[in-house]
Amino acid sequence: MALSAVGLAFGRIVSALENEASLIGGVREELNQLKLEFASMRSFLEDADKTTVQTEGEKTWVANVRELAYEVEDIIDEYMYYMNKQKVYGKFARFLRQIVYAPKNLWVRHRIATKLQKINHMIKAIPERNRRYGVDRVGEGTSSSQDHQRRLPNLSESSLFARDDDLVGIEDGKEQLLAWLMDREESQRMVISVVGMGGSGKTTLVAQAYNNRIVKRQFDCYAWITVSQTYAVDDLLRSMIKEFYRGAKEAIPMDLSSMSYRELMEMITNFLRLKRYVIVFDDVWSSNLWRDIHVSLLDEGLGSRVILTTRKEDVASSSFGVKSHVHYIKLLGVSDAWNLFCMKAFSSNPNRCCPQHLKTLAQNLVAKCDGLPLAIIALGSVMSSKYLESDWRKIYNGLSWELSNNPGLEVVKIILLLSFNDLPYRLKCCFLYCCLFPEDYEIRRKRLIRLWMAEGFVEKVRGRTPEEVAESYLMELICRSMLQVVMRHGSGRPKTCKMHDLMRELAIYTSETEKFCVIYDGREANDEEESATTNRRMSIQSIGRELQSRNWKGMSKLRSLLVFVVEETALPLGLRFLRVLNLEDAPIEVLPEELLDLFHLRYLNLKGTRVKELPKSIGRLCNLNTLDITHSKIEVLPAGITELRNLRHLMMYHCDFGILDDFHFDRGTTTPSNICKLKNLQVLVGVEAQADLMKQIRKMTQLKRIGITKVKEVDEEDLCTAIQNMSLLRCLSVMVIDEDEYLRMDALSSTPPRDLKELILVGKLENVPCWFHSLQNLTFLSLRWSRLTEDPIPYIQALPNLGRLHLFNAYEGGGQLCFSEGFHKLRKLELCNFPQLNEIVIERGVMPGLQEFYIRKCMQLKILPHGIEYLEDLQELVLRFVMNELIECIRGEGSKDHQKVRHIPRIYHIWQSPTGAKFLACKVYMEKQTREVPQSSCMLGLVFIKDMANVFSFVISYICNQQL
Repeated sequence: MALSAVGLAFGRIVSALENEASLIGGVREELNQLKLEFASMRSFLEDADKTTVQTEGEKTWVANVRELAYEVEDIIDEYMYYMNKQKVYGKFARFLRQIVYAPKNLWVRHRIATKLQKINHMIKAIPERNRRYGVDRVGEGTSSSQDHQRRLPNLSESSLFARDDDLVGIEDGKEQLLAWLMDREESQRMVISVVGMGGSGKTTLVAQAYNNRIVKRQFDCYAWITVSQTYAVDDLLRSMIKEFYRGAKEAIPMDLSSMSYRELMEMITNFLRLKRYVIVFDDVWSSNLWRDIHVSLLDEGLGSRVILTTRKEDVASSSFGVKSHVHYIKLLGVSDAWNLFCMKAFSSNPNRCCPQHLKTLAQNLVAKCDGLPLAIIALGSVMSSKYLESDWRKIYNGLSWELSNNPGLEVVKIILLLSFNDLPYRLKCCFLYCCLFPEDYEIRRKRLIRLWMAEGFVEKVRGRTPEEVAESYLMELICRSMLQVVMRHGSGRPKTCKMHDLMRELAIYTSETEKFCVIYDGREANDEEESATTNRRMSIQSIGRELQSRNWKGMSKLRSLLVFVVEETALPLGLRFLRVLNLEDAPIEVLPEELLDLFHLRYLNLKGTRVKELPKSIGRLCNLNTLDITHSKIEVLPAGITELRNLRHLMMYHCDFGILDDFHFDRGTTTPSNICKLKNLQVLVGVEAQADLMKQIRKMTQLKRIGITKVKEVDEEDLCTAIQNMSLLRCLSVMVIDEDEYLRMDALSSTPPRDLKELILVGKLENVPCWFHSLQNLTFLSLRWSRLTEDPIPYIQALPNLGRLHLFNAYEGGGQLCFSEGFHKLRKLELCNFPQLNEIVIERGVMPGLQEFYIRKCMQLKILPHGIEYLEDLQELVLRFVMNELIECIRGEGSKDHQKVRHIPRIYHIWQSPTGAKFLACKVYMEKQTREVPQSSCMLGLVFIKDMANVFSFVISYICNQQL
């Protein structure tokens, strides 16, 4: 892991040495010498990253190289900072400053040269010191993955002998696997993949199905093979032969070790001829495995089965050339997790009950495990010998340290580290960066991508934008089960994700060890002063004494500062190397003047703050890539915004959550008419339409997302021409100036941008635009305040990729909406504010994959949608501000339509408080389908949410999801 925290600094430094040669006069010789040293330093750290550093001397060696690389990065950034200060003024002002500041510039150059000479001497001294103390073996040891695999107990083997009464929460998964294994109608060979993060119970689940006596009777022979990250094909074949022969109680050939690959293949194929077999390949890390072994596994049409367990989705979903199924492991629910923990932690207590004085701490520890069975078992075993509340609190508060140092939790650390160590070094940085967000924080995909770009984690790939490369990183982390998807778009694309709590704890420990980042979350940290002054990134999640009294100048080396507190706090000063400043939702009103000195700043997030204006000289932030002022108090952008020539993402929407259903709920921001000067801009959302702007925007053909407000009828031609020119456009949002203004889009030709995926139209429509039928790639459509007199459904139903549909006051021509065909990929449907709607009809076979259904402010709708019982995949039904008659139809088992909604796990009813207060109340109807409650007690229940904050969170999340 030596390279993960520093490796990407090399690319930035070398680039600076090459591109800023004209600025770095006077120190060129030292810099060129450093450039040569960097190649060796990087190779050294890459070798150290792949191996297990054993001794304290070796660890010190790696740390020394890492610190030197950091120091050089600081020097380069400092020099570029001072040189830039001479460039931000006009020619005459620069001339005067060169005269006035000439002594200081010479002093800066001299100081830089002195520092570089010092570092060069230090670099030369490191190998000499290491030889003197006999530390010269880094890179010669075993790889960290191999070392972990040798030390890891053979969990696969032990899972084969687990007792049923030691297992919880696997019944449904076991039944599914048994059904696939025993399917007599499928006579061809079948591949069954079980996928989940490390420690989630994949092996245990498969072992339970594999060991089933009925299964064993169905097959002629069977084998269990542990694969792991590194394997030799010949060794796998030998293991398969041994397992098959042993299972058949036949003598294992004695000369296996001397057989060639061809001889081994012949032996297996001869043995399996005319046999029905089941074979498990446990812990598969590469899809190449199937290529290596499938030829040996004959398909005789007898119903043979191959089972793979893997923590990588791309392996599970590989094209095996045969019928295949994928089972995704679900982490344990709260009840199952608690039962498993008590089984291990309190095995000696009567009924395995938790003592009352430990219950809160025990529940918090279980919550930290976040349903991960391996962690629950290991942590329960560790806590079984702890009886004092102080001991339990110590473990809880220092869990990240315990994971890395407590022998009882070593198995958890090793299992989780296998996934981390398998990452390429760029992805290691991206993964570690995620721990800067608070526990259980839902990280928006786009936000994370922009942060990675600002930090320089994203490599340049020919033919692909940085955003596309960064998204591939995110998908890789998700595919490897390193990040968990919380919410997806209708197209299935991840929208938000989060880190598993234990993965985050391990990432925090690794990050702090390698000086990657420091986190202030209210818990006591080791060496806080030293940690804060040497780390490159900081996340403030709690304002404690140490931050209230801290001198920010001691943190001048920070590259990223993320603030997640709602308390009043002074903004830091003197952070001249800062690349990322994230102040989302921070209660600040004024930006300090020092902000303009942040020459290196790439990312500035003021979303949700009280800031009312940006500095007039904002253009001095010449490296800024992302500016987010969404939901802030900023109404007008200064003229200097057009000087941000590197700006790629500009988000400016404002929402008033006090008027959720009003036409003016969201609005844009006034920008200079020459905003088109920003040639690198990819995202421009929340811009107010002006006469000059609508003409100028035609030139912004590079845009991929655009959102325009206050559009007038007279803007139709200019708007449509601009859109037609934006061939790269993916997302489009257009909102008229007033609810009575017509949104005229007919001038757009019959072929709008072919890759358009998201479309939001807000305003009155005379008819459905004729070009709707050509939106073949559209995944999200929102029509708001359209008030069409013709039914829009027939124009939408055939769109082949539509995953989410939002209709708000979109149709007032009749009382019925009929979904008679199509919508094959629709996952989310929202129907809001239909004043005349009294009937919804859903024909059988329409929108078969619908998962979320929202009905809001349809006050004439008194009956449940006809055909809702056909929506077998429906997971959530939300009824907000609807008639009581509709609710009474499904309230209780004896209600008229109760049977039609029994299959829906979550049904929410949200209504206005009778007192007229501004808050909302919420009832939740739950059809219990888990095994936590006996089946006999399953009924449509009524649950009150006591914490009104949860209601606000639900409603705000619901509304924010409508934004582009």
